[in-house]
Amino acid sequence: MQLSKHFTLEELTRSDTAARLGIDNTPHAPEIAKLTKLCDLVLEPIRYRYNVPIYPSSGFRCLELNRKIGSSDKSQHIKGEAVDFEVKGVPNMDVALWIKDNVEFDQLILEFYKEGDPNSGWVHCSYAGRDNRGISLRFDGSNWDNLP
Repeated sequence: MQLSKHFTLEELTRSDTAARLGIDNTPHAPEIAKLTKLCDLVLEPIRYRYNVPIYPSSGFRCLELNRKIGSSDKSQHIKGEAVDFEVKGVPNMDVALWIKDNVEFDQLILEFYKEGDPNSGWVHCSYAGRDNRGISLRFDGSNWDNLP
């Protein structure tokens, strides 16, 4: 199922963990609608900016899968509102800073990024609709900080 010009439901729900554990990670209509908005309003602008493929590593996660990977029951991934990704050939810090200045979002987190290693970590971005908070953070595995 195509969610937007460049993104499919399959790539926003793919999970090696779910496949290995036999977990059905299929979203329902409300989550699919939110994933569609996430693709249209967050991922597509990034795709157009850099004009290279974006590789989502985690999009929608059902509650069972989310718990198996040790994530919070409050994760926006459960609602279809969040995606973790990288942009091939572009430093993750650059992507995060561009999003911060150019895309409406609820939460933007540069996760596990290490100075001097531009490809380290990944970008987490969520879109909650009209209640977007515009929070931009950096998380290194133990410490939280604001994005510059």
